[in-house]
Amino acid sequence: MRERVSRRSLLASGAAGIGAALAGCSGNGGGNGNGNGGSGGPTVGILEDRSGNFQLNGTSKWQATRLAIEEINEDGGLLGEEIEIVDPDPQSDNSRYQELTERLILQDQVDALWAGYSSATREAIRPIINENEQLYFYTTQYEGGVCDNTIFPVGATARQQLGIVTPYLAEEFGDDIYIIAADYNFGQLSGDWVNVLAQENGYNIVGEEYIPLDETDFSSVINRIQNEDPDFIMSMLVGANHENFYDQRATNNMEDIPIGTSTTLAQGHEHIRYDPPALTNVYAGVSYMEELGDLREGENFVEDFYDRWPDANYLNQEAQNNYFSVYLWAEAVEEAGTFDQQEVISVLEEGRDISAPSGELTLDGATHHMEHEMRVGVCDENHEISFTNNERIGPSFLRSEVEGGDGCDLREEDKTTQYVPGDVYDL
Repeated sequence: MRERVSRRSLLASGAAGIGAALAGCSGNGGGNGNGNGGSGGPTVGILEDRSGNFQLNGTSKWQATRLAIEEINEDGGLLGEEIEIVDPDPQSDNSRYQELTERLILQDQVDALWAGYSSATREAIRPIINENEQLYFYTTQYEGGVCDNTIFPVGATARQQLGIVTPYLAEEFGDDIYIIAADYNFGQLSGDWVNVLAQENGYNIVGEEYIPLDETDFSSVINRIQNEDPDFIMSMLVGANHENFYDQRATNNMEDIPIGTSTTLAQGHEHIRYDPPALTNVYAGVSYMEELGDLREGENFVEDFYDRWPDANYLNQEAQNNYFSVYLWAEAVEEAGTFDQQEVISVLEEGRDISAPSGELTLDGATHHMEHEMRVGVCDENHEISFTNNERIGPSFLRSEVEGGDGCDLREEDKTTQYVPGDVYDL
């Protein structure tokens, strides 16, 4: 294993001067956070949206992170010390994310950071993370491919989510697929992954559209889908504007065309927010949903979550990722016997098993990604959720497909890159 210089030791001597330079954004980011960092104990940073466009998704991530840390503190803390929290609200603003990320790293000197819902947010702060070698857990399900020294993207990737739901739908309904996705990085790369799956399995892509994020009228899209008459739709639409597609689908009596997705149900709990039958025949590739409960013996994550946050809207897939990754970090700290980030990363890179509400999971040390227990969440005409087709899926793209089949191995080589399907496949 290669040796790394501890970034905290490099920062320690200059932190006071940097803190003065950032004094304008000290405290708790406008007074709506609950942080109390700075008293010398271990400190974690939580930057999750509790207002703005991503409040619906970010609030439960923040809640689940705090729950895990509070549970650890109630059980005696870490290495005999109470974990402190710094958690200003980034307000779904990527410029504010950049400002707060710098503050938490350079002034608060957080020992670990949980931050951000969207891929755009991750990419906005990623250069800061990489420059400062900050241990960072990105917990949203995402397009995949990030291979960075100190970043642990522990949510399911598009390859994992689409890889469970697309073959299931093809087997159940037929091979003709119509793709609709958001017209930005996540949606485009997710569409590429559906094309990869089609190449691998002999499916037919009969239509493919990338929808601007501000689009609300899907009448022309629906007309084109109806004209092509696919066996099923693969939807990677995102955001409040795109949610209009489902109501318009119901208005046009399209519920008989199944929809596979990696974005609907498990994140924005549309099955609860919309009136039936708008989500009928929607099939989501998921690692977790609140309806799954807690698969650990003697534990009840859902009950504990709502006991702590009785006014919470929903316990989404990403919230569970925040929760188990706090324990993943804590176990690595205990084994390392220190909060030093590079030493903790070295422990994590040995690979670890973790018992999560979604099941027994494994961190792949080489790629910093998880082997997830994936499943298909099925929404019926009453918006009741059931699960089928469980399969344990690892990060095969990074593990064995990139770099000519050598894979991403951060234990052996320092990297700060993101691989995309086009690096491997002819698309």
